[in-house]
Amino acid sequence: MKVIIPAAGTGTRLFPHTHTKPKPMVYIAGKPIIGHILDRIIDLEPEEIILVVGYHKEQLIAYVDEHYHNIFNIRYVEQASRLGLGHSVYITREYAEGSDIMIALGDMIFKSGYRDFYEMHTENEKCAGSIGVREVDEPRKYGIVELENASPCIKKLEEKPEKPASNLGIAGVYFIKDTPTLFEVLEQMIKNNTRSRGEFQLTDALQEMIQRGSRLKTFEVSSWYDCGHAISLLETNQVLLNEKENISPNHESVDSVIIHPVAIGKNVKIINSVVGPYASIAEGTIVESSIISDSVIGSRTHVSKVNLQSSIVGDDANVVGKHNSLNIGDSSSIEF
Repeated sequence: MKVIIPAAGTGTRLFPHTHTKPKPMVYIAGKPIIGHILDRIIDLEPEEIILVVGYHKEQLIAYVDEHYHNIFNIRYVEQASRLGLGHSVYITREYAEGSDIMIALGDMIFKSGYRDFYEMHTENEKCAGSIGVREVDEPRKYGIVELENASPCIKKLEEKPEKPASNLGIAGVYFIKDTPTLFEVLEQMIKNNTRSRGEFQLTDALQEMIQRGSRLKTFEVSSWYDCGHAISLLETNQVLLNEKENISPNHESVDSVIIHPVAIGKNVKIINSVVGPYASIAEGTIVESSIISDSVIGSRTHVSKVNLQSSIVGDDANVVGKHNSLNIGDSSSIEF
């Protein structure tokens, strides 16, 4: 089986952090998002990983080559124009058609490993593919699956419907056995310029497969972590730090308190500060006279004399505050 990871998008919901890096390279809980995704694919032992790259591709390629070239066979395919998930999958046709494939989105991290999903997929016998689903609170924001009665067989798929037929949201992981039909449908969509919301939607292609007689089934995804915007990124940071052993390699701490769970990168200096809980600080950063919790701090950044909570700071930033001197009388109340 081959794994396709679409990771070419600009990540506009994470601006300004994705002005200078692709979304999969945003740092969280000790490593970039793409690192957490690839770690969860190791047990699957795929034949090949096809990584679709585009926006600031050099950073993504450099990181994956450095950390994962000895683990996976990796192929990079460039998506020059970001025309949607369906187009992203289509441009891998030369390398993926005829093989079983798994499609895993480049901004979704799952609590379970992909091996667990694959085993649930294999239990769906006699089908052209399986799609991970989960009940969602706001189905109009998701691709939605409508099932045939109480069976796992899919009756209809629709991308972000105005009137959802169910609350089963597509979770961002797909297994496809019948890749010739999938790529044939995608080719027709692109040739006929069949777009939805300005893009070629994978959901529309899967619906067309069903209309042509392909049987697609579902499996349940217990939980996923969306790294697509700032609030969910911080929530995911907390979850991942709770799951891992504390990550604190080769950092220097002077007159400071570290409150776990935290992830502290190499060559980080923490001076006269309190760091944690739920702080992720990337390599080469200096923190002095500060308090940092529930925050993600990038590489080579200088943080001084500030109290940061629920914050995201990028690479090579300089965040400096100043201490206040107070002379406060009785029965006073002051808020900063």
